[in-house]
Amino acid sequence: MTETLPEPDVAAMATGLGIALHTAGLPVGPDRCERLARAVTVMGATSLAELRACALATMVSDPSQMPVFDRVFAALFGGPSPFRNLPMPPAPQRFQRAEPDGSPPPSALSPGDPGGALPDGLRLSDAEPSSADGDEPLAEGPAMRRVASATERLRGRDFTELSAAELRQLVVLMREMTLAVPPRRTRRYRPARDGKRPDLRRTLRLARRSGGEAIRFARRAPRIRPRRLVVLCDISGSMEPYARALLMLLYVLNGGGLARSVQPGGNQARPEVFSFATRLTRLTPALSAATPDTMLAKAGEAAPDWSGGTRIGAALKEFNDHYGSRGMARGAVVLIISDGWETGDPALLGAQMARLHRVAHRIVWANPRTQSPRYRPEVGGMAAAWPYCDAVVSAHNLDSLDDLLSALRAR
Repeated sequence: MTETLPEPDVAAMATGLGIALHTAGLPVGPDRCERLARAVTVMGATSLAELRACALATMVSDPSQMPVFDRVFAALFGGPSPFRNLPMPPAPQRFQRAEPDGSPPPSALSPGDPGGALPDGLRLSDAEPSSADGDEPLAEGPAMRRVASATERLRGRDFTELSAAELRQLVVLMREMTLAVPPRRTRRYRPARDGKRPDLRRTLRLARRSGGEAIRFARRAPRIRPRRLVVLCDISGSMEPYARALLMLLYVLNGGGLARSVQPGGNQARPEVFSFATRLTRLTPALSAATPDTMLAKAGEAAPDWSGGTRIGAALKEFNDHYGSRGMARGAVVLIISDGWETGDPALLGAQMARLHRVAHRIVWANPRTQSPRYRPEVGGMAAAWPYCDAVVSAHNLDSLDDLLSALRAR
């Protein structure tokens, strides 16, 4: 029977390396540990050489720190030290800590004696130090292979198969996703040298500097702003696991957890989020929570119909009456997250989708059921809504979220 490897913990690995480097005298804090964990996840490191490159880029801030860094890294992971023939500079005095028995500080230990330099709990690999030449590339480590394989499994698993701890791990991977909705032209103008429209008022103001002579002609161009993103998320019983994962994605895109939302002009996209099951609830204030768990708790408190029935048509009608027709959906990109199970009248859903389609710029429907190649929208609410959708994606796991973000940024 094949032994199952334990799930790796990138954060624990980064914390252990950071503690060891700090003990050895380097100015390493929690911020650098966080950057290392993020770099390892983004790079998808599968070897000790790649791990060393990530750690070197995030943990070392001065060339004089490299010998200490390499000695500690070799003691932890068993890799060769290219600095083993160089004299070790003393660590800065403010970081050295003498032991009560008078023994030298950890930074004074030699590379060949890693046993006394680091606690057993910080040893992340059982590999022995290599006797090969220092210029030889580092061999792949089993710890990094486990990290890469676990991340790959996490990306491909359906959201319904993930535990609560694994859902929290998704936030680290979602941080590297970028939201870019299509831009729109406003009625306002901005000064622009290459603008096609002359700016007569600014031209006259400039002429006052040259005695009334219009030497320089000012021009202007329309201002560009990102379109509003409006999200309607189904939180009924059949969609509850997917709703949790996609709300975490919206939390990241809203700015939680060091998100990256790139928009023209440097503006960030702030999604306007609503939930629905048997009623419509605005969840946008909950997305400003400090942590994903707090966000989900606030969302559950705000939406009393969580894991209830589904009345998509009635929820869309309430949105169109109170928000959409008043300007929120006009020219916006609308994302509807639902499996299409409608307990109400499908004709009402079709009429409200047609009404929303007339004012929105683009409607994207995320339906986890479409992951099956045998799925056909022939009956029920999805059949009524399908003709008014500009794109339909599955969004059932982390890999499929790339298709979702591509559909949102399409023009």
